[in-house]
Amino acid sequence: MNYKSIELFAGAGGLALGLEQAGFEHIGLVEIDKYAAETLKINRPEWNVKCEDVEEVAKRDLEKEFNIKKYDLDLLSGGAPCQSFSYAGKRLGLEDVRGTMFYHYATFLHKLQPKVFLFENVRGLLTHDKGKTYETIVNIFEDENYKIYKKILNAWDYGVAQKRERLITIGIRKDIADICEYKFPEPKQYKPVLRDVLNDVPESECAKYSEYKRKIFSLVPPGGCWRDIDPDIAKQYMKSCWDMGGGRTGILRRLSFDEPSLTVLTTPQMKQTDRCHPTEDRPFSVRENARIQSFPDDWKFSGNVSAQYRQVGNAVPCLLAKEIGISIINFLNEVNKNV
Repeated sequence: MNYKSIELFAGAGGLALGLEQAGFEHIGLVEIDKYAAETLKINRPEWNVKCEDVEEVAKRDLEKEFNIKKYDLDLLSGGAPCQSFSYAGKRLGLEDVRGTMFYHYATFLHKLQPKVFLFENVRGLLTHDKGKTYETIVNIFEDENYKIYKKILNAWDYGVAQKRERLITIGIRKDIADICEYKFPEPKQYKPVLRDVLNDVPESECAKYSEYKRKIFSLVPPGGCWRDIDPDIAKQYMKSCWDMGGGRTGILRRLSFDEPSLTVLTTPQMKQTDRCHPTEDRPFSVRENARIQSFPDDWKFSGNVSAQYRQVGNAVPCLLAKEIGISIINFLNEVNKNV
């Protein structure tokens, strides 16, 4: 059975690709960034990609726009930016978040009432404004007729060679929520490291360090950071960061082939969040980052090198998305068996 889905804030397609690998058929994706939208169109012209502001799309007749009736959509997916608002949870429904990106995600829910939704975001959303922001979001989801499941999932537990945690919120429409229980995917025993995924990586563009930074990194051993070099050299490089609190282990951080990557970021040369190649004095290339994010090698990224790094860094790892997608399909299959 083909389960149909729509995705908002689709980015370069990590979440959508993983859901497709799980078995979903995408009938529409919305993404405002022109390079990310072009990436989606190049790789999947059949996905009905709309390079538009989700606010404008949400205003329209969505049943007509996506050729699907209310209650018939199986899945709405995506992760709206939510840090721009915080409320004490006054239970004003959609009025609580009007004018925010989350409002438009909730509008899609309101108008289409999909059987399931998948809302992914950073784990920090749980504690933003002492938990009030997420509380407001959950209140709105529940008011829109959904039973909520939430869990922080680490991509490393699902076949991705990267420590990357995401807050995954699953909503089950209440008329089917009692038929069976939704279950998050179980962690896998296999936990890959960089050595497992960085073999024969295709050539691609790669950011460069300045000659000064490259020479400093040449002193750092695999798995090391600023603590592993001469303190005088480290202090000169770190400048004001030297007096900061905390471990600062992201500064001058060289990864090792025998560990998973730290979270892949959108900019490969930030001083406080370095991720240097294990054996070469450079950042990871675009295609190396894409491998770490579990994109297939034939997935093409549009735009200049900065746009490509940004798309890869913002993506949900494909294999994590696939496992979540399989868990949702298992739930939908169980529902269909029991109705």
